Amino acid sequence: MITGIHAVVFSPEAEKVRGFFADVLGLSSVDAGGGWPIFALPPAELAVHPDGGSRQQLYLMCDDIRATLAELESKSVEVTQQVADQGWGLLAAIRMPDGSELPIYQPRHPSPHPSLAAPLHRLDPRAVSVGEWDS
Repeated sequence: MITGIHAVVFSPEAEKVRGFFADVLGLSSVDAGGGWPIFALPPAELAVHPDGGSRQQLYLMCDDIRATLAELESKSVEVTQQVADQGWGLLAAIRMPDGSELPIYQPRHPSPHPSLAAPLHRLDPRAVSVGEWDS
């Protein structure tokens, strides 16, 4: 039985990105041996979308995108994509220390985790339905 998800971020500047996850995003970690940190993640979700090829993406989730981006900017994190309303959520992106972008969004869609579910007052009645996400 599946007991969790182990996500991997590859980077030519792994130490800087590890520091970003620890110091800026505040993720706790354990030493997996030899100083190799494994970070704890908040609850996760997995979606499967149709595409012309196979690929994976990692998104951070938050409950207030504007407040989260303001907090990250106060820690000198560059916001590379301003907030855009996608219907299913409010999407932005931030720059990691290796120069790559990391998408972050405030969901408006239902979640299998009660702690991640969008409060009813934040749900947009114009938001797309699950079947429309894939188009």
